[in-house]
Amino acid sequence: MTFEELGQSLHDITFVVVDLETTGGSASKGAMITEVGAVKVRGGEVLAEFQTLVNPQSQVPAFITGLTGITNEMVCEAPTIDGVIPAFLEFAHGCVLVAHNAPFDIGFLKHFAQDRWPSFEVIDTARLARQLVSRDEAPNCKLATLAALFDAATSPSHRALADARATVDVLHALIGRVGNQGVHTLEELKVFSSRVSPTVRRKRHLAEQLPHAPGVYLFKDASDRVLYVGTSRDLRKRVRSYFTSSEKRSRIGEMVSLAERVDAVVCASPLEASVREIRLIAAHTPPYNRRSRYPNKVHWLKITKEAWPRLSVVRSILDDDADYFGPFTKRSQADKCLEALHDTFRIRQCKDRFGQQPDRNPCILSELGRCLSPCNASTTHAEYAAEVERLRVSLRASPAPLINRAQERMSLLAKETRYEEAAIQRDRLSAFVRFSARSQRLSALTSCPELVAAHKGETGHWTVHVIRYGRLVAAGVMPPTRPSQDFVNELCNSSETVIPGPGPTLMASPEESELIARWLAEPGVRMVRTNGAWVCPVDGAGRWSAEYDAIEHSKHLVAGF
Repeated sequence: MTFEELGQSLHDITFVVVDLETTGGSASKGAMITEVGAVKVRGGEVLAEFQTLVNPQSQVPAFITGLTGITNEMVCEAPTIDGVIPAFLEFAHGCVLVAHNAPFDIGFLKHFAQDRWPSFEVIDTARLARQLVSRDEAPNCKLATLAALFDAATSPSHRALADARATVDVLHALIGRVGNQGVHTLEELKVFSSRVSPTVRRKRHLAEQLPHAPGVYLFKDASDRVLYVGTSRDLRKRVRSYFTSSEKRSRIGEMVSLAERVDAVVCASPLEASVREIRLIAAHTPPYNRRSRYPNKVHWLKITKEAWPRLSVVRSILDDDADYFGPFTKRSQADKCLEALHDTFRIRQCKDRFGQQPDRNPCILSELGRCLSPCNASTTHAEYAAEVERLRVSLRASPAPLINRAQERMSLLAKETRYEEAAIQRDRLSAFVRFSARSQRLSALTSCPELVAAHKGETGHWTVHVIRYGRLVAAGVMPPTRPSQDFVNELCNSSETVIPGPGPTLMASPEESELIARWLAEPGVRMVRTNGAWVCPVDGAGRWSAEYDAIEHSKHLVAGF
């Protein structure tokens, strides 16, 4: 493996171990630095030291003087922090910072450095010690306690340089302990967790054959069964993290312990990787994946094809010339939309089949004025057909009449302090708007015979994607010396053929088509060419979707308190 694949060896890294003395606990609340001490080490050898008192430009509190021995007289001639920061940054340039309780010390330095602070790698010996030192060995992970445990050559004394020297010895002792557990690089040290067993950590070799490229990875057990499918922009880096970092999901930890092999599918782009992930999860239904396992279990709203049409929730699309709208991934979503439509449009809700001239007794909905009541000939075919057409237009192009009427109804209920009923109306309307916007967005994509789009990747090369009826059928990276039209033509000619089904039948899972639709809207994506129209209605539900997405988000926030 290359040096980059192995990571940065801890033996070869130059660390700058830093400690501060301050006048208080928070720089943002006015506390100042009174002393900076740092030790530069590499491979167990001390290379240089940095120490200076700092003039806090205010009185040193008496209790700080009692704790550290630093007096006002000692710091009155010292440089201010504005003069110390540049010198420290030069001393630490290109190194990895180490501190005991790093958020405190590094937080103070970043506060005073402001825009001058570079992007340092930081190791916190206190956090690392909590992973490696048991309560039987030490009652706590304070610096003085750890220095005594590891027989540090310098005892901490609440002076910056002495404490930094003690932290150096603690750091070396902790690195020795993680080394015994197979951790030898900075990358592994940063994500180290004692909750990862040595058995699991030793499985890092499963990632060694994987490339640094976007794609999909498949964890498999000894019998070659797919346990888990995931995607990443960097396959090797992502898979290695399963064996070195703390995985909070217990089921994933269990999966890793069962894994005996990791296969990978290299992809031309992150979009292709995400699409392949969805398809592979659907094909293998891995036991440790929770989402996307049954992507084709969807529902549709149907305007039936009969003398007196009605709305129905169905599981599949038939070649019956009826109108279908969707898809819904949950039946509950379809039911809410159905209720919102029935609240606005007076079409029948009964499931009976009527002839041209029905003669029946009307139901309660007719008496309430919520149905045109074709069952007892209270309406004409023309009047009923006009109502159905308004419903169809609302679903296809412009839901404004439904939204306006529902909002008026909510306002009226709220004025009458009927808040629970108003909330029900709000939830129905929210479900309808969000569904309708998604449906119109997907319908625009899935009805387009071919769409070619490109995006310049992180490498600077263009990735070209061919999409047919909402399905990704090809993706490729364009060679910089290749004529673009020749490459696009060749990619299209070698793409998967897609034959559309009846009505709005999806040629891919809803999740895949939605993923593609979101990608097409990202900055930097350029349309190469289209075959057919890719359009959304100007007065469509997308005009209201942001508002009702915010409502749904606020509901979840409130529920979390």
